[in-house]
Amino acid sequence: MESTSNIARAYSFAKLSSYSFKDGLLIRGADLAFFLLIKLIGKTIKFEIDGWENWEAGTRDNHIPIYTFWHNRVFLSTYFWQRRGIVVMTSQSFDGEYIARFIQRFGYGAARGSSTRGATGAVVEMVRLMRAGCPTAFTIDGPKGPRYEAKMGSVLLAKKTGFPILPFTITAKRFWEAKKSWDQFQIPKPFTRARVVIAPPIYVAPDADDKALEARRAELQAALDEINRRGEEWRNRES
Repeated sequence: MESTSNIARAYSFAKLSSYSFKDGLLIRGADLAFFLLIKLIGKTIKFEIDGWENWEAGTRDNHIPIYTFWHNRVFLSTYFWQRRGIVVMTSQSFDGEYIARFIQRFGYGAARGSSTRGATGAVVEMVRLMRAGCPTAFTIDGPKGPRYEAKMGSVLLAKKTGFPILPFTITAKRFWEAKKSWDQFQIPKPFTRARVVIAPPIYVAPDADDKALEARRAELQAALDEINRRGEEWRNRES
């Protein structure tokens, strides 16, 4: 019963009773605006995929992946991986609430944790949801950077669940860039092409000590750096 309740909570809109009437309207407005923007532009994108065999390897033998990617690729990642029941960690804040809502419209779940335990509670919730069969995802340099620096979250989750980390990136051929944001967030231009690059899965032993965990984090960093390089190399080629 508890796992059923956890799953239902992850995929349902949270109540907005703790917010003012004005903030509640703003959350609903931002939710719908981002949902429509991603859906409308996403429908025009032509995707190419490099490394699908790595996704197949990461989902073999009833494994479910821990998708791991850079924060500034959220826009196209949300569209590409939609309707797979992937659970994403969101913060307990105004921004976190409208983000949770628009990703839920795309078939994602939101792990918020408890109001007192914050991110730690969200990780505990993600462990429970993975054990109940839900894949998960991390913007691994979020929520505030440094940009392109992998943190430990997905490595710890892999240790606790036994499921593989699946690093990927999505590179748009043409995009707008929010240069003043910490991650230089990317919004693809309509009708552009985009390349999805998926790295081999990374496994973490259940008895991994601090040294082994850092080694896996470094492996993850190297994998993300490499597929990012390949994506940029593709983008810079002549069309």
